[in-house]
Amino acid sequence: MSEQIAIDFGELTVRAEWNDSPAARRIARALPIEARAHTWGEEVYFPIGLAMELTDAARSDMAVGEIAYWPAGQAFCIFFGPTPASQPGGGPRAASDVEPLGRILGDTDALKSVADGQKVVLSAGQ
Repeated sequence: MSEQIAIDFGELTVRAEWNDSPAARRIARALPIEARAHTWGEEVYFPIGLAMELTDAARSDMAVGEIAYWPAGQAFCIFFGPTPASQPGGGPRAASDVEPLGRILGDTDALKSVADGQKVVLSAGQ
C-alpha cells in the first residue's frame, strides 16, 4: 500500500506510512478521523470508531515509531517509547495485542509534547 498519512495535533504534525494490511486499508478508507488523544507512557492513542479483529500479525511488543490498531479501545496507537507495560529497559509494549499498521516517518521525539485530551486529526498524507 505504501501510502502516507498525516497525524495532526495542532502545532505538531507527524507523517506515517501504512503497511499493506487489510486493517490499514480499512482505516485509510475511513479518513479523515478526528478525535481526542490519550497518552499512556510514551504512547499516544485515540478512538477511531472502527471494530476490527486481530490477525496473526498482532503482537504486544512494538518498535519505537510503529503505529497500530488496538481492538479493545477501537483505537489508533502511536508508540514512541516505553509504556507502563514495558519491561525495565525495554521498548514500547501495548496493553494487549495490537494490529501493526505501519510506522512514523522521521523522528518521534516531538510526540512527547502531545497532551492528554488534545485534538488530533488523522488524514491522508499530501
